[in-house]
Amino acid sequence: MGEFSLGGRVALVTGASRGIGRAIALRLASAGARVVICSRKAEGVQAVAEEIAAAGGQALAVPAHVGRTDDVVALVARAREAYGRLDVVVNNAATNPHFGPILTADEGQWDKILDTNLKSIFRVCKAVVPHMEAQGGGKIINIVSIAGMRPSPGMGIYGISKAGAIMLTQTLAMELGPANIQVNAIAPGLIKTQFSQALWQTEPLATAILNRIPLGRFGEPEDVAGLALFLASPASDYISGAVFLVDGGMNVAAVMG
Repeated sequence: MGEFSLGGRVALVTGASRGIGRAIALRLASAGARVVICSRKAEGVQAVAEEIAAAGGQALAVPAHVGRTDDVVALVARAREAYGRLDVVVNNAATNPHFGPILTADEGQWDKILDTNLKSIFRVCKAVVPHMEAQGGGKIINIVSIAGMRPSPGMGIYGISKAGAIMLTQTLAMELGPANIQVNAIAPGLIKTQFSQALWQTEPLATAILNRIPLGRFGEPEDVAGLALFLASPASDYISGAVFLVDGGMNVAAVMG
């Protein structure tokens, strides 16, 4: 695979038991990476690890809650114990327990969304970066959202958390660049996953959203995974602090009105 090969590299993917995280883990493994798969439920990550192994890859399933610092520290320690290094981290874990106007939310919903979608990135990076610095570099990929770039009806707190993740991505890119650590973000539009099924399975909402997507279809997790492979590979070594949209052109259509 040339410059897209991840042979000899180790990747950690959070929220990897299904959807976008699962697709990214499978794609990185297919490129030769040894993949550490993290999610809260052991059975989910174990199933993905077995899927990777059946395809000839190497994977380690580690149940962990990225909302807990102790879990994150133990996760990184387990990954290094198993594989000796960490070259790529994909921060994909996310939640959204509130849908509706912002002022209808309670503080507990705010705390859970910000803790999982934003603060968890800080936790993971704080645990991983010292090892990347000692190795001479690494890649951090944060999965954000187009909801973090412009307001989306009913998704205000989620969008705010993702806007914060975008700024965190750019700040880390500035601070970690001297250590040869590239930090980038992927902002998906509406991807057909269980996480977003309330949007793409609900008429007439789904039709209204489709009418705003120039490519005329919802995205699939594999549409995001291909870009993640690029950002994890040597092909992206001179890219840092960037936010890449994977939305079928939806953001452009919104700009054009």
